Amino acid sequence: MSLSSLFNFRPHRVVDLDATRTEHVMIQRPLQRVLAFTRRSIDDLVNDPIVKREVLGYYKLYRQVQRARDVADLERKWNI
Repeated sequence: MSLSSLFNFRPHRVVDLDATRTEHVMIQRPLQRVLAFTRRSIDDLVNDPIVKREVLGYYKLYRQVQRARDVADLERKWNI
């Protein structure tokens, strides 16, 4: 009989309870989405100031919609 078994100093197993849960991560690329929506390329964006302003406007609109959706989701959670 060893000292570790005598005083019950064996390492304990840690059971991962979330081992069966799967977490999905979605990568968001808003610039790519805006460029696809406007049917522009990154080269058009860099070389043409008019396209740059157009894409900037759509990007700001995208951010505003995202923020409003996040606020609505939080309010829905709080009001449950």
